[in-house]
Amino acid sequence: MADVRKAVIGALALMSGLAPVAWAAATPEAAKTPVVMELFTSEGCSSCPPVDTWVEQLDRAQPLPGAELIVLSEHVDYWDQDGWLDPYSSARWSDRQREYVRDLALSDVYTPQIILDGKEELKPADLQSARRTLQIAAHVPMMAMRIDSARFSRGGLTVHVAADGTDEKHGGDVFLAVALDKAVTDVLAGENDGKKLINVAVVKQLVKIGKVQKGKPFDMTFYLKLWPDADPANMRVIAFVQESGQGKIVGAAMTRDIRTAEQPSTRTSASELQPNNPSR
Repeated sequence: MADVRKAVIGALALMSGLAPVAWAAATPEAAKTPVVMELFTSEGCSSCPPVDTWVEQLDRAQPLPGAELIVLSEHVDYWDQDGWLDPYSSARWSDRQREYVRDLALSDVYTPQIILDGKEELKPADLQSARRTLQIAAHVPMMAMRIDSARFSRGGLTVHVAADGTDEKHGGDVFLAVALDKAVTDVLAGENDGKKLINVAVVKQLVKIGKVQKGKPFDMTFYLKLWPDADPANMRVIAFVQESGQGKIVGAAMTRDIRTAEQPSTRTSASELQPNNPSR
């Protein structure tokens, strides 16, 4: 872990070579392919903030022609013993990262570490390779998937997720993630003592809500109870299909359009409301 971390630190100064705004002009929304970027990070790690900033820039600029970059920032808990307790950390994200490292036969678990579409590691320290990997991912066919509506009421979210069922080759588990759109923390101890850290798409909850069978449509409305102070104005919802056993991600969709009970919905669903008891 130490050797990998040194390599990341040594290359952070070069990351401006991946300036997102210089890549290409915007692509019409309807033509975009999802590219899921999972960032394993920690507020207790001094090498994380530059990569967190880079990911935030990519998330905001959306520089990949033909693609929508969907970020999931998952804060691990194994830095929490070094003087600062990351308020967004969870052993669950640490376990998810370790499973990727094992299944993809990667060299080590470290932060910041990025997994792209559940199938490969993206290394910002290698600028040319990172850009090439992202550009290739933008052209990989993905299952057509959408979030038709997301409504906040009764301290939870009612979300309608659908997949069109035309993909005869891929299926998998359907996951629903709820993330903070933006999180700002004044760190008071540890390796980042005195820094103001900004993160995007900070995952708070991740549940499995169903399964997509190859060549069959998926249509579900699901209710998810949220944390006590959840704010729909600072929230994004991500749905994705991942091959069983935490395999590759074959479809995804994201929305920031979180309606409240008082706001009219742009779509209605005929699906039955599902209880909040997904299998893990």
